[in-house]
Amino acid sequence: MANLAIGNKILKNQVIRFVLSAGVGFLVDIGSFYLFYHNLLVQHTYHILFFTVHNYILSFSLSFFLGVLVNFLITRYFVFTESKSSPYKQFVRFLSVAVIGYFANFAVLKIFIDKLDMYPPVARITAALSLFFASFFIHKFFSFSLSLRHHAPGTTHAEEQK
Repeated sequence: MANLAIGNKILKNQVIRFVLSAGVGFLVDIGSFYLFYHNLLVQHTYHILFFTVHNYILSFSLSFFLGVLVNFLITRYFVFTESKSSPYKQFVRFLSVAVIGYFANFAVLKIFIDKLDMYPPVARITAALSLFFASFFIHKFFSFSLSLRHHAPGTTHAEEQK
């Protein structure tokens, strides 16, 4: 019985729920990266439109957005459940943050692989982990705008305090 109470207490902690949801998204991202890199995108480079793209970049792009989709769904329904913003608005905000995160991860990944000669799956894990903590605060205060949860539509914060 005590273990159940401890488990419930832990799951009430928003940071822990975020870590769990991000962990699942991370596993989807890393797992699909590995799958794309080693099994599905086996050519060293691909020609897409007028660009030549390395397989690790294409693998990263696909796996990153799969991880983002899974992470959004879990974060929306498990972590920031009290947010009053519409799911569409939350997804647009979440995706906006993810696009910035994509380019940050991309830059770190390129440095790790091209400059430090890291093995791409290890570089992908390292890049993702290095940017994890920033994403919690960005999603909390932007994507899911928890500060707006106390405002009724059409009222100001000062009006609600009366």
